[in-house]
Amino acid sequence: MARERKFVFVTGGVASSLGKGITAASLGRLLKARGLKVALQKIDPYLNVDAGTMNPYQHGEVFVTEDGAETDLDLGHYERFVDINLTRKSNVTTGQIYGAVIEKERRGEYLGQTVQVIPHITDEIKRRIREVADEWDADVTIVEIGGTVGDIEGLPFLEAARQFKLDVGAEHVLYLHVTLIPTVAGGELKTKPTQHSVRELRSIGIQPDGLVCRTPLPLTDEMRRKIALFCDTPIDAIFEAVDTDFIYEVPLLLEEQGIARWVMQRLGLSDGSPDLNDWRELVRRGRNPLNEVTIAMVGKYVQLRDAYLSVVEALKHGWFANQVRVRIQWVDAEQLSEETAPSLLNGVDGIVVPGGFGYRGIEGKIVAIKYARENGIPFLGLCLGLQCAVIEFARNVCGLKGANSTEFDEETRYPVIALMDEQRRVVQKGGTMRLGAYPCFLKPGTKIAEIYGTQLVYERHRHRYEVNPRYHETLEKHGLTLCGISPDGKLVEAIELTDHPFLVATQFHPEFKSRPNRPHPLFAAFIAAALRQKERIPSAAVAAEF
Repeated sequence: MARERKFVFVTGGVASSLGKGITAASLGRLLKARGLKVALQKIDPYLNVDAGTMNPYQHGEVFVTEDGAETDLDLGHYERFVDINLTRKSNVTTGQIYGAVIEKERRGEYLGQTVQVIPHITDEIKRRIREVADEWDADVTIVEIGGTVGDIEGLPFLEAARQFKLDVGAEHVLYLHVTLIPTVAGGELKTKPTQHSVRELRSIGIQPDGLVCRTPLPLTDEMRRKIALFCDTPIDAIFEAVDTDFIYEVPLLLEEQGIARWVMQRLGLSDGSPDLNDWRELVRRGRNPLNEVTIAMVGKYVQLRDAYLSVVEALKHGWFANQVRVRIQWVDAEQLSEETAPSLLNGVDGIVVPGGFGYRGIEGKIVAIKYARENGIPFLGLCLGLQCAVIEFARNVCGLKGANSTEFDEETRYPVIALMDEQRRVVQKGGTMRLGAYPCFLKPGTKIAEIYGTQLVYERHRHRYEVNPRYHETLEKHGLTLCGISPDGKLVEAIELTDHPFLVATQFHPEFKSRPNRPHPLFAAFIAAALRQKERIPSAAVAAEF
């Protein structure tokens, strides 16, 4: 007899950014700890086909999967918490759904039919949900529906979720609603927004089986009874997500409240003893640092820190590996110059230049890299950070005055960063970069090979421009080690300076593969180097909290 799959739909109400992604990821971790196969999927109601062309200030970072999908940042939470590599099937958008249905209509698959939201759009949504469950051969598939209940663009997805119970049986479907318990003047908690949110969800045919209440303070028994009465939800199915400064504690906090046990019982699954020892250990190490370092994050999207979410989390993972608290000092690259660098970067123990696109802030990033190189400060460059490091080295060490990337200056005399031939023919912007995991050979005897402990790695990419092969020999002749190379020998994947305490940059994005319980070796090594820097020259306490 075939195993019957189970499905958990996570919805949100009252406001966006309540933590639906963290809730879904935490539940995934708890179910996996019980030996279940777990699949996760994020549904984004926007019309874009993917997140690749969206402004980071509106959407936060673009998370890239192994197979090259540009996705919502919540997939990063899923991968980090559940410790799995997701695929493009784990992110569904309105653009994908309508595009697929229109293509089917043009091919004649709906001949004689009037194509409508119900059933054609909702059928395509449900097909995608089943597809990801089949891909993972999942016992439980957790589907997070983005946005807020009441948003017009999310209605087809909620309707598909409602229909799912009819399709597979009520005993195989669970609806978990994340909502807000805000405070008003005097600090009083108010349940009315949650009541209205549940009423809105019920009006479209979904009665939530359980609630996760985001709240600044613990709920009282009286509040739980009130929520249960007005929302028609059992008291034992009301869980609280109290604000925390340490998101990796959330699975343990929800476990203490019995959410996984409740989910297992509700779905008719046999509960067992979860293995959360490694998770408890990483929380212990994170909560009990033995030292502290200050890392300057030099970027142009620093006003919205979610734009660098995976980098921040990977730095935290380096914190766990070394049991050293990381304080990030956010530095706006546009404010950096030769004159301001000494004050803006004073006392930092390490500098990170993350990825990005466009010319704005580039000169400030180059100044930061020069400051790190000349002052022996540990430096980690990621994607654009590598390109800026090559430009800086070409200008200030190789003597190629005015060296630049053709992305920023098409007429530069020394195009040390340039488009490869295959990218020159690209017309469409969406999904046409070098995306996903590619192999990289690490040069034996280099610092990066020692860090990885191997000579072949697979890392994720998201870029168009590369180090120009015409300048490889010049860069190496002046002391820049091209320590990571593509299998065909044409593309530079990583660089380092041998005579520097730690100056490493990669064309790929190692942050996407870092896990809290398995920190990426580059970030672990970088934080260790920052600690050595601190012990050599005590840093000033000028950093901002996370």
